[in-house]
Amino acid sequence: MNQPVFSVSGLEVAFRGRAGWKPVVHDVSLEIARGETLALVGESGSGKSVTSLASMRLLDPESSRIGGKVMLEGRDLLALSEAEMRGVRGNDMAMIFQEPMTSLNPSMKIGEQIAEVLAAHRDMSRQEALAETERLLERVRIPAARQRMGEYPHQSSGGMRQRFMIAMALACRPRLLIADEPTTALDVTIQAQILELIKVLQEEEDMAVLFITHDMGVVAEVADRTIVMHHGRAVEQGATEALFGAPKQPYTRALLSAVPRLGSMSGSVQPARFPLVEPDTGQPVPGRPVKDHVVQSAVPLLQVRGLTTRYTVNGGMLGGGGGRVHAVEGLDFDIRPGETLSLVGESGCGKSSAGRTILGLTEAHGGSVKLEGKELVGLSRRAIRPYRRKMQMIFQDPFASLDPRCRIGDAIAEPMLTHRLVSRAEAPDRVADLLEKVGLHGDMARRYPNEFSGGQRQRLCIARALGMAPNLIVADEAVSALDVSIKAQVINLMLDLQEDLGLSYLFISHDMAVVERMSHRVAVMYLGEIVEIGPRAAIFENPQHPYTCRLLSAVPVPDPARRGMRRGLDVRELKSPVRPHGYEPPLREWRTVSPGHRVQVPGPEWTGEMAQAATGVPA
Repeated sequence: MNQPVFSVSGLEVAFRGRAGWKPVVHDVSLEIARGETLALVGESGSGKSVTSLASMRLLDPESSRIGGKVMLEGRDLLALSEAEMRGVRGNDMAMIFQEPMTSLNPSMKIGEQIAEVLAAHRDMSRQEALAETERLLERVRIPAARQRMGEYPHQSSGGMRQRFMIAMALACRPRLLIADEPTTALDVTIQAQILELIKVLQEEEDMAVLFITHDMGVVAEVADRTIVMHHGRAVEQGATEALFGAPKQPYTRALLSAVPRLGSMSGSVQPARFPLVEPDTGQPVPGRPVKDHVVQSAVPLLQVRGLTTRYTVNGGMLGGGGGRVHAVEGLDFDIRPGETLSLVGESGCGKSSAGRTILGLTEAHGGSVKLEGKELVGLSRRAIRPYRRKMQMIFQDPFASLDPRCRIGDAIAEPMLTHRLVSRAEAPDRVADLLEKVGLHGDMARRYPNEFSGGQRQRLCIARALGMAPNLIVADEAVSALDVSIKAQVINLMLDLQEDLGLSYLFISHDMAVVERMSHRVAVMYLGEIVEIGPRAAIFENPQHPYTCRLLSAVPVPDPARRGMRRGLDVRELKSPVRPHGYEPPLREWRTVSPGHRVQVPGPEWTGEMAQAATGVPA
């Protein structure tokens, strides 16, 4: 390896708590050479982000203690004064954080924020800084850069906001770029764009990159070398190809076993559980075999026809102008008892609005929703209440959907008591039974939500939904925020419960690799409409719509052999679903590809992408 640009030796980090100092990072050492990418991987709480924040000296000195050495081009950063560190941050090393909206000032225009960095670190005049800002935005492939400079952060998508953060980080041409989970909150197509952009810019600047993530697919695509962290320690490190090919530590094998691999379900009809590995021993976790013929009936449990949801948006303070958000437009699908239909697409495509409208949480503008043959659209709140019991929802953020002041037992029992499914005397036993069913202990009922991990909290939300004895569960990005091994455990639990209880799932997600393992059928949404629907194997092995192909091609594959591949930078954003008042979408033409597999005939806006798919040459 070349002489390291950045090195960490014997890093120790501790935080002050009520009981004194608690060590959280133990004896971590690493080196990164110019032009190299080192990935720091592990699950939440493993110490990845603390390591990077300690290296940047961004931890509060009053409540943290840092030991060891952190060297950047021969300078020990831990020995510098705070004033000297301010000169290092931005100039010599820069950081991209996971959530750009919390890192950007919402009251300042984008151009002003980046120009401020240039004025502070490169001693530029205002005009020079603004001119350089426009060049930087063009460099990170932002279309109409001059126009974007005059916009505020909330006016751009998550992917564009992350590009702004990259431009800001690169403003002073740092030697080291630390990227802390920069793609975790992004859709798969936007994630692919950001990863490609970081690769290209790294090559242009010959930068060292420390890439922090828990996504092993991303690691395989970007990292030359990888360090695996567990409980604050570096448990394994080496060349990425070697680590993926022959992991030595049980924890590394456990992480890799839980990674959903696109294409692993080829030729399989039924959903399949993840083959998990015990992180302490490396031994396979015993799992239940998947039963055939989970779907119990050809008669639909849920029938959705022409479902439409629109929101009025006002143009200005006085309410003039504006239009309508066509969030859901003419959805048609069925879900049979014991079946999982996955609704996939990028943020803003209308997936969550569809789920909320089906449950009656959002008012439908038109169409029909029938549960066991009974029409739900148009029912009053009182009339729909008995049907709500049969349809439950699991939300993406379990902590936000649990009352932090309410004990878990009370939170699970409350809906059952409200619907008079159990008496107060029966409730504690029923709660304990539900907790056991989702893999927790009955005596946990007295705890509060903050006493559980993220994966446990999601299990609690599943237990609360099961308490209503539903026929249908709408899982809205229910595993998107979870670490890879926890995600695999929750999905295996959902499949177990489906077999035991005959549950039907409407599984809403943008994670195509998870959807492939979880689903019987898949519906792909774009701008409020379903553009392709069919059996899981048909969608993944014979995709017909250009948008489905785009989603599948963007999925990171956990194969280091693909690291040198270049996808080509794509700067497209999902188009706005806002339409003028009175707008009605054109009638769509459909064609049948195979039994149950239907695709919307693409309009003229897809011509270029169809030509690229046919020839392999970008249009």
